[in-house]
Amino acid sequence: MLESSTNSPPERAGAASNIAAPNVPNVLLGLLEMGRRARTAASVDELAFMLVNGTHSLTPYRQAALWWSDSGVQALSGVVQPDQNAPYVDWLKRVFKAQANDAPTCARIDPRSLPEDLRNTWTEWLPAHGLWVPLAGQPDGALLLARDKEWTDSDLALLQEWSQIWLHAWRAKQAHAGRSTWREWLRAKDSRPIWYRRKTTWAVLASLLILFIPVRMSVLAAGEIVPAQPVVVRAPIEGVIERFDVQPNSTVQKGQALFGFDPVLIETRVNVARQSLETALAQYRQTSQMALSDPKFKIELASQAGSIEEKRAEFEYLKDQKKRATVKAPAEGIVLFDDPSSWVGKPVAIGERIMRIAKTGDTEVEAWLPISDAVDLAAGDSIVLYLQADPLVPVRAKLSFFSHDAVERPDGTYAYRIRGQLDPHQSPRVGLKGTAKLSGQWTVLGYWLLRRPIAVMRTTLGL
Repeated sequence: MLESSTNSPPERAGAASNIAAPNVPNVLLGLLEMGRRARTAASVDELAFMLVNGTHSLTPYRQAALWWSDSGVQALSGVVQPDQNAPYVDWLKRVFKAQANDAPTCARIDPRSLPEDLRNTWTEWLPAHGLWVPLAGQPDGALLLARDKEWTDSDLALLQEWSQIWLHAWRAKQAHAGRSTWREWLRAKDSRPIWYRRKTTWAVLASLLILFIPVRMSVLAAGEIVPAQPVVVRAPIEGVIERFDVQPNSTVQKGQALFGFDPVLIETRVNVARQSLETALAQYRQTSQMALSDPKFKIELASQAGSIEEKRAEFEYLKDQKKRATVKAPAEGIVLFDDPSSWVGKPVAIGERIMRIAKTGDTEVEAWLPISDAVDLAAGDSIVLYLQADPLVPVRAKLSFFSHDAVERPDGTYAYRIRGQLDPHQSPRVGLKGTAKLSGQWTVLGYWLLRRPIAVMRTTLGL
C-alpha cells in the first residue's frame, strides 16, 4: 500500500538529492522559521491552521488535511472550519481510518491499495499522489498531503522532521490548555491584592449587609374610606317605595324626611281593618240584644268580644304604619345609599336596609387583605391608604380590627377584613378607594424580598 523512503530506487533517491541540494540552505531556514512560528503559536487551533496551510512554504502541495483519532478531521487547507457532515470530510475520515493501522511512518499513499470504494473515488477528491505523515501522541493523528507531482525522498525527510517539530509544539500547547484554567487562576490569585483589599470582596460584603437592613414587613391590599359607626335606616313597614326626599351623599338633619312609601296600599289596608272592626262591633251589639231574650247567645258574647279586640289591635297597628309611611332621619349626618331610581317602585320587606347615615368626620379605613398576603399584624400597626383620587396625599390610620375568618368577596376571592382608625387631623370623604399599605413587625430586607418565593416553594414543592 505504502512506499517508504527506504524502499525507493537508489537512482531516484540520488536524483532527488541532487535536485534538492542547491535549495538546502533555503529549506533549512524555512524549517527554522516554521519551528519558531510553531513555538510562538497562541493556541492549538492556530497550530492546526499552520500545519495544513503553512507547510506549503516547505514543499508545494494542492490539498492538506489534519486528522485525529478521537475528534476526526480538525483542519483542511484553504478552509477556516471544516464541516463534519460534508461529503468530502466524510470521505477523508474513511481514508484516514483505512491508513491508520498500515502507516506507522511517513510514506507515500498508493490509491490502488485502498479499499475499492475509496480507490474508485480518489481522483474525484484528491490529486494522484498522496503522502501520509503520522503524528504519534495522545490521541494519534496524521497529516495527509496530496499533489499532482510525485513525492521525493527529500520531501519525506523534510516533512518527517517538520511533523516532529510541530507535534512537540502541539503537545506543549495541548498540555498548557488543560492546565491553564486552574494554574492561571492560581497565578492570578497570587498576583491579586489581599482578599480584604479586593473590590469584589467589598462588593459581596456590601450586598450581604444590604440584605440585613431592617425594614417593616408590609403588604398591599385594596382599601377604601367607610363610616366608622353608621346609623342603619331600615324599612319600618312592608310596601313599595314611592319617593326619595334626599339624594345620595347629602347632609341631613335629625327628623328630616328621607323617603316615603306608596300610601294607596297602606290606606287600603287601614280601610279593610276599619271595616272588619266595625263589622265585629255590629255583630257584638246584635248578639247582646239577642242574649237578653235567649240566654244561649250569652255564650257567644265572650268569643265575639275577643274578636273585636283582635280587629281593633290590627286597625291600630295599620294606622301606626300609615304614620310611618314617611321615614325620617334618626340622626344627622351624610346619607349613603345607591341610586334612588333603583329603589322607587321596588317592594321591600320589613327590616330591609335602605340606607346608612354616617356622622360627619366619623370615618375609618377598611381594607381587604388576600389570604396569600396575610402577615402577622397587631392592633396599632400602621395603615397608609393611597387614594386614587389624590395619590399625593396619603391617608394614615392605626389598625383596630383584624377579622379571624376570611370573607368571600364579590369577585369570588377570599380576604380578611381590616379596619383602621383615621388620623384625627384627616377626614376624607366616605367612599374614596385606593391601595392600602399595611406595615407589621420589623424584619430584614432579605426576608422581605424572599418571603413570597419561599412561600411558593413551600406550598408547591414542600421544601
